[in-house]
Order: sequence, then structure tokens, then C-alpha cells
Amino acid sequence: MEFKNLTPRVKIPALGLGTWRMGGEIRADYSRDKEYVEAIRYAIKHGITHIDTAELYGAGHTEELVGEAIKGFSRKKLFITTKVSPHHLSFDNILAACQRSLKRLQTDYIDLYLIHWPNPLASMKNAMAALDKLVNDGLVHFIGVSNFSVRQLKNAQKYSQNKIVTNQVHYSLLHRDPEKELPPFCQKEGIILTAYSPLAVGRLTQKGFDALDRICAKYQKTPAQIALRWLIEKPNVITISKASSKEHTDELYGSLGWKMKKEDQEYLAREF
Repeated sequence: MEFKNLTPRVKIPALGLGTWRMGGEIRADYSRDKEYVEAIRYAIKHGITHIDTAELYGAGHTEELVGEAIKGFSRKKLFITTKVSPHHLSFDNILAACQRSLKRLQTDYIDLYLIHWPNPLASMKNAMAALDKLVNDGLVHFIGVSNFSVRQLKNAQKYSQNKIVTNQVHYSLLHRDPEKELPPFCQKEGIILTAYSPLAVGRLTQKGFDALDRICAKYQKTPAQIALRWLIEKPNVITISKASSKEHTDELYGSLGWKMKKEDQEYLAREF
């Protein structure tokens, strides 16, 4: 596994496992529980130890699947990220939501706890105070946000006693909106950009993009591996991608352990 610096003393895996749609979308779906638990366990056994989930996923059932899957593994070797829903952003609701997530995950602490989406009706001051309390109480090790603009990120920083270590955003070769303002700000502030949907919901796993096909041929890699590597090569950027089968996990892992030349990174950026 490759790592990036979350803080000067703590590293985070450059590739994590996303769990959106494992166990349902907005509602719980129990029909493939065994399959998903096995997929998460397989990923962990093969070195993908950062597991990303959220209380919104499957109405909490996805967290339950993660909790089941991590049984038997050393907790200290895992990095678990989960997120509080935007409609729970009052002080008391955040504390209660975290307790529910801890119970579903069957763990004593959460490595990284994020505000899932900004809520303009919520008090950022109160929300950050709740996150700070969770850190001070030892229930959460690090805090962050998701889907925040630079303006929203600065506002959250203003009220936080603890460092905001990441902003998780939709980012891929096909979705470049974060590049408008976030990378320079996050690099300056030492904030990790976590790219979700790095394969554009499967679109970047297929051949048919001429530029991508050309780079695949050059490095003898699949489109998914090139698309992930393009993100991982960037400073302060990590990725999370869903893998619900052993074959998919093996393919994702093939994005690690090699380098893409800068000229090829720039070529893909221009062509896309």
C-alpha cells in the first residue's frame, strides 16, 4: 500500500474502499449482505485497510456490514472513515449520531469522522464544537468534511479547534470541478483531498476513451488502474473506490506500486 501524510505523524492509505450501495442506497437492502461482507474482508486481507462509509448509506446498514466485516482484524491496522448526515448537524445530534455509528461499526473509536454535506441551515460553530468534543473524548481521532467549497471549508476551519484533515469530493478524469479552487488551498493548508467516484460510476473502467486507451497500452494497465493512478500521483490526493468482487479488488490494487510520468498525467488532463 502507498500512503499520504494525513498529519506530520499520521499517514493514510492512498487507496481506500468505498461502500456506497453496499447494503442499500438510502434504504437498507439485506439481499447481498454475505457477498458484501466477504468483499470487504477480502479487500482488507489484500492490503486495502482504509474503509469509507457513512450513516446515510443503506440507512445505517452499510456501517453494520463494515462492523461485521472487520471482526477478527486488528483494529489498530484499520482506518475507518464514516460521515454524519447533513440533517444531524446540531451539537446534540452529532454526538448522538456518532454513538449510533460506533454501535453499528462495533468499534470504540472512529479514525476519521466527516460532515457528509454542508447544511446552510445548521450552525457551523455548533457542528464543529461537537466534532471537537468527540475528538477530546477519544471517540474520534480526526475530523474532516465532504463536498465543501473553499468558502465553506474556511468557515469550518474558523470554528474548529482540531485540524480539518480532509475534504472528500467527487473527483475523477471526467469530473474536474474540484480543480477550480480546492487543490491549491488544500495543499497550502495541508488538507488531503479524498476523491470519491474516481472511476465515474464505472465509465472509466471501459475502453473507448482514446487518450485513456493510449496510456493503458503504454503502461500495460487497465483503464481503472490508469484513472486511479492519475489521481494518486497528485499531491495531497487519495482515492476511495467501491469493489464488490475479488476481481475488482485485485484490479484496484494494481493502481499501486508504480509511477506515471508527468507528461502522461498532463496528457490525460488535457485530453479529458
